[in-house]
Amino acid sequence: MIVTVTLNAALDVTWDVAELRSRTSHRVLAAHERAGGKGINVARVLTFLGHVPIATGLAGGPTGRVIRDGLRSAGIRDSFVAVAGESRRTVSVVARDDGDATVFNGLGPEVTAVEWAAFVAHYARLVRGASVVVLSGSMPPGVPVDAYARLIRVATAEGALTVLDTSGPALTTALEAGPDVVKPNAAELAEVTGRKDLVTAAAELRSRGARTVVASAGPAGLHAITAEGAWRAAPPEPLSGNPTGAGDACVAAIAAGLLAGATWPAVLREAVALSAAAVPCAVAGDVDATVYSRFRREVHIEAT
Repeated sequence: MIVTVTLNAALDVTWDVAELRSRTSHRVLAAHERAGGKGINVARVLTFLGHVPIATGLAGGPTGRVIRDGLRSAGIRDSFVAVAGESRRTVSVVARDDGDATVFNGLGPEVTAVEWAAFVAHYARLVRGASVVVLSGSMPPGVPVDAYARLIRVATAEGALTVLDTSGPALTTALEAGPDVVKPNAAELAEVTGRKDLVTAAAELRSRGARTVVASAGPAGLHAITAEGAWRAAPPEPLSGNPTGAGDACVAAIAAGLLAGATWPAVLREAVALSAAAVPCAVAGDVDATVYSRFRREVHIEAT
């Protein structure tokens, strides 16, 4: 079983515009609204792959109820914990002329110490049956900075493998707990290490506690540094569209590969193919099945 954790769940709003220009009005060509947050997007992609993940995290207020209703409508098992504060909304503006996305992220609800303790107790019960736990995204106000470190230790004690996708202090403090996989992008790596070279920065995260680092180089693919070796995986061609959900699709592939006991080259092939297949889709959490089927046969992998 795979459990996904979204501490800062959101109602994701995506607007398509012809082009994005500052200090002017825009006509929205298409609008989408759905339950989101990185862990929820991972759960959507896992469902596409045929898995039945359990999604947990924190959700509150009328927006939180909409998020949880959206999970159930998508066939995702909802195990969220209610908080008093209002869950956030995010707005992504996608420009059709160049495919770039501009994202506005709300902070999320203020979580009390009592609410956080209730979530940790719920989470500890939930992960007893899990093989893989995915912890993704930002943390709302009030959640302690070492929250992911604590959740990783709880999952590891129950025998579950952990995949972490976060940034900044949340990532830095979680490394000491020894997550099995971390999946930063180039900007996140540079932020926590001060190093511009992606491979060197990824190696530093391993030295600081991560067992495996799968680093995203955007359209250029992935670099993985593991105990078994290091690899670079690249898509056969670039794709235009909305890149917002590519990282979450990558994490879903990693979680599925860990569950299956796949080799790292096989995991990376799936991760690159799924990431690419997310780009043509209007909203995060969706993948293009045709692109996925084609790319998974054509991803280039080399040992480094």
